Amino acid sequence: MDIEVPYPSMGYDRAITIFSPEGRILQVEYAKRAAKSGSTAIGLKAKDGVVIIADKRLPNKLIVGDSIEKIMLIDDHIISTFAGYMADGRVLMDVAREIAQQHRIDYGNKIDLLSLIREVSNIMQYYTRYSGVRPFGISLIIAGIDNDNVPKLYSMDPSGIYYQYYAIAIGEGEDNIMKRLEEEYKPNISIEEAIKFGIKLLKEALQDKFTIDRVIVGYIRVGEKPVIVEGKEIEKYL
Repeated sequence: MDIEVPYPSMGYDRAITIFSPEGRILQVEYAKRAAKSGSTAIGLKAKDGVVIIADKRLPNKLIVGDSIEKIMLIDDHIISTFAGYMADGRVLMDVAREIAQQHRIDYGNKIDLLSLIREVSNIMQYYTRYSGVRPFGISLIIAGIDNDNVPKLYSMDPSGIYYQYYAIAIGEGEDNIMKRLEEEYKPNISIEEAIKFGIKLLKEALQDKFTIDRVIVGYIRVGEKPVIVEGKEIEKYL
């Protein structure tokens, strides 16, 4: 007797413009999986600024660690990182920089975070609607000090959906780290405490793979420029 298989292979995952019978866009879900397999990054909002702690996972031991740009400057008040396909991340970071620079040229002041987030999210969402393209295989963390001198932290997934967070984790092990953040994060944490807390969570996630060379930290204190810390400078936070 033949067994009837509901919705036989009809290629619902072969095109970005086709919904499955369950109302899912499978290519977007695959892009989310790609992002979750990327190297870990953690964002934390502190009382005096914002912090990003990221894993510079080296795919080969012969790669020079300094050549991997994991935390990037978008403007002199915004930093960002990503998890997922590195090439996709670099392309979107360049786009974000162009948006911020064009805003300065047009209006003579620095862009606010929400305007930047909306522009980038529109681009990501665009790549989920048209045939012949694929979604960006990354999740983003964008953090900075807004024009009202308030630290703000956003995250965005491959579908273009974004939210503002107090604390967020993306990439490998993000589910476990988010549980820890929900249990232990405190809104009145200082930048120094946030860095130590983030490195602690990253160390627990990486376990025996953790080394100082894999860690990079970026932070912006209210009223100051972004700072990127890596290598031996990380030791003081351990």
